Amino acid sequence: MTWIAIRDRDDALFAPEGLAHGRGRELSPPEADLDQPMPRGSLLLETRLSPYNAPQLLLGLQRGFDADMSLMLRAVPGGGVSLVHTGKGEMCHAALTHDAEARRTDVLRITYSWDVAHGWARLAVERPDVAHCFQTVVRMPVALTLADVHDMIRNPAAAVMDEDVLFLAVSDRVEPIGPMPGLMASLPVATPYGARALGDLRRGDLVETLGGKVVPVLQVLRRTVPARGLFEPVRLRHPYFGLDRDIVVTPGQRMLVGGSRVEYLFGREHVLIPAGHLTGGAAGVREKGHALVTYTQLLLPEADAIYAAGTCLESLDIGRLRRKRDLLGASLLAGSARNHLPEHIARPYPVLGAFEANTLAALRSAA
Repeated sequence: MTWIAIRDRDDALFAPEGLAHGRGRELSPPEADLDQPMPRGSLLLETRLSPYNAPQLLLGLQRGFDADMSLMLRAVPGGGVSLVHTGKGEMCHAALTHDAEARRTDVLRITYSWDVAHGWARLAVERPDVAHCFQTVVRMPVALTLADVHDMIRNPAAAVMDEDVLFLAVSDRVEPIGPMPGLMASLPVATPYGARALGDLRRGDLVETLGGKVVPVLQVLRRTVPARGLFEPVRLRHPYFGLDRDIVVTPGQRMLVGGSRVEYLFGREHVLIPAGHLTGGAAGVREKGHALVTYTQLLLPEADAIYAAGTCLESLDIGRLRRKRDLLGASLLAGSARNHLPEHIARPYPVLGAFEANTLAALRSAA
């Protein structure tokens, strides 16, 4: 089970057998019945909101003749999203209200998943920048077919995608929502016994965190995602911010940076820098040409920053996810015993903007 399609302004990839890892071109579909319904799956897109106070058609698909299906995903003024999916005389309608304070510059991640065998579908909206997540569950879903997905990705006469949509992707499984990994498995992480690759760590292994603490690993989480939007890999370059080698992370992965310049400029002992903010200067660059990418991350007793490759990187912050039974069940941590999960308290570190982050990078490189 895997991702089978990606569409953005540059690519339109469709492969019913699954998009090959790291491939940036379309794969030829096998000889198969494309009208066969997908028993489960997910449609994921990332988008910005329209500056106009009017309904915004984010994604529309209309297939007539024998197919007789349509799918309309809209953003509604005031912080709402609605989806209407019809096919063969059946209809599924889902709507929810999300964070009305979302700004034009914020990126929303919208995931629509369905599971016909169990008779439910889920519409979720996330603001990854502030870890806000909203979802609603409806009954009696309508399944997409591979032909629907093909037209959604490859047939502009049948499908329209708003210019504010960063990318669209389709998976043949129910995809998780909520906190996501942001590091590569090859990242060298400091332990009491020397550096070890992040992907080699297991539950119970010890790692070193900021302040000299040694803490146990509670879980090692992994997820393969489309290499687009807020999942597009960012290469942070050595020697900026103490890195002893280049590392690859998600745009939302944050470094914890300290030192005399930080105290002088910002009046704080440490600040947080999202990796995506550094792609406007020499310290970071976005990596193109990948279809999919697999990220890994550590869950620790507290949301501590780990020492890795000469710098400090945030571990997975799940906040009070264990108190939210419905969101926990939809996350990568579904199946974990709630009383075995930690509660993470937000650290009082300011998060730098892009200009501040690149200014600090330039000053530190000149030191």
